[in-house]
Amino acid sequence: MNIIIVGCSRVGETLASELVNEGNNITMIDLSSEKIKDITSRYDVMGIVGNGATHKTQLEAGIESADLLIAVTDSDELNLLCCMIAKKTGSCRVIARVVSPEYSTEVNYLKNELGLEMIINPELESAKEIVRVLRFPSALNIDTFARGSVELLTFRLPENSILSGMQLKDAALKLKANVLICTVERDGEAYIPNGNFIFKEKDVISLVASHKDSHDFFKKINYDAEAVKDAIILGAGDITHYLCNILGGSVRLKVIENDYTACEELSNRFRDVTVIHGDENEREILAEEGISGAGAFLSLTDGDEENILFSLFAKQNSKAKVVTKINRTDYHDIVKHLDLDTTIYPKSITSDMILRYVRATKNSYGSNVETMYNVIKGKVEASEFKIKADSPVCSAPLTQLHFKKDVLVAAILRAGKLIIPRGSDVILPGDSVVIVTKILGLKDISDILSD
Repeated sequence: MNIIIVGCSRVGETLASELVNEGNNITMIDLSSEKIKDITSRYDVMGIVGNGATHKTQLEAGIESADLLIAVTDSDELNLLCCMIAKKTGSCRVIARVVSPEYSTEVNYLKNELGLEMIINPELESAKEIVRVLRFPSALNIDTFARGSVELLTFRLPENSILSGMQLKDAALKLKANVLICTVERDGEAYIPNGNFIFKEKDVISLVASHKDSHDFFKKINYDAEAVKDAIILGAGDITHYLCNILGGSVRLKVIENDYTACEELSNRFRDVTVIHGDENEREILAEEGISGAGAFLSLTDGDEENILFSLFAKQNSKAKVVTKINRTDYHDIVKHLDLDTTIYPKSITSDMILRYVRATKNSYGSNVETMYNVIKGKVEASEFKIKADSPVCSAPLTQLHFKKDVLVAAILRAGKLIIPRGSDVILPGDSVVIVTKILGLKDISDILSD
């Protein structure tokens, strides 16, 4: 596809890197000549210095032959204007990054009136991800397939877990849980385990199950499966606004914020949320406000280092479920070695959503990608495919299909019913199938089969 990306922010850079790797032709637009020079020197992309919201600059970037324009600058209004100009000038599809809570109720109107394919709101999506985790605090992360019917949960084995030292096949027999263990991350290595795989403490494990079956599994291994009832939030930014709107009334929330104006705004908007004007002694305030007994602690300030430090403080001084917002995606390799619970990367959420859309719009003869998630960043992906009648995976039971190495059929959804697949199961046309694999960038279900 010919794709134009307006904005060389970290989101734009991440998109450029991943979309180029999947064989797309990318043109970047930014007002900064330094940013354009930097990104074109590191990636195989074209660069245009200019205002992406002008007719002239878009023509120079090739808007008339573009398949897609993605506007991901730091300005909501500029992104929307870029999309308007693109729709008037070319015949391409358009995607805008829009983060302000003020526009959250206008999404359908903006999409319809401006002809947008998608409006990406990373802060809102981050809030939704946090809500899923708070409702199931044993999980580090929860992604969903088949419109929420199938869950992909990631969790860490603690010390003295009953799974430690146990083989996967023995765990399945002992627990009799209707779940499928998909991946294990240990010491920086990613595994798609077979029956002989032995679990160790601190392993990060991903599994696929229905919501009910995942709860049953965690109860059997003595994990907390009860939703969080109260939370302390550090920072009153956009994610906090969305959380207060979603959780208001169901979870007791305390928000600590240094900026007095932001405190007033939040307090006036959400009467059932306790808002505390903090100062430079946040640790003392956290202690005073009961961090030791809190159900969850969410560090959502704009500073990555601050979020990490206060999350570590909360881990040391409480049993709270800890959620840490990280803005810089290049911190991932460092952060994963720290003793944190759930980490949220809004910029990665944006790039992942757009990447899923691009894959799904590409032509394929078998089945299109419906949904895609990074299970282990840069190492393992989970993709959902809708199976068509002529798909080669419908030809035989799973045991008779010749899969490539490191491919796992993790789930089959048929007529609303989840099937945890066994060797005798057969994939049928109309099924939704979740594939977990180390083969990155799957575009079609047929790509999982060896030649």
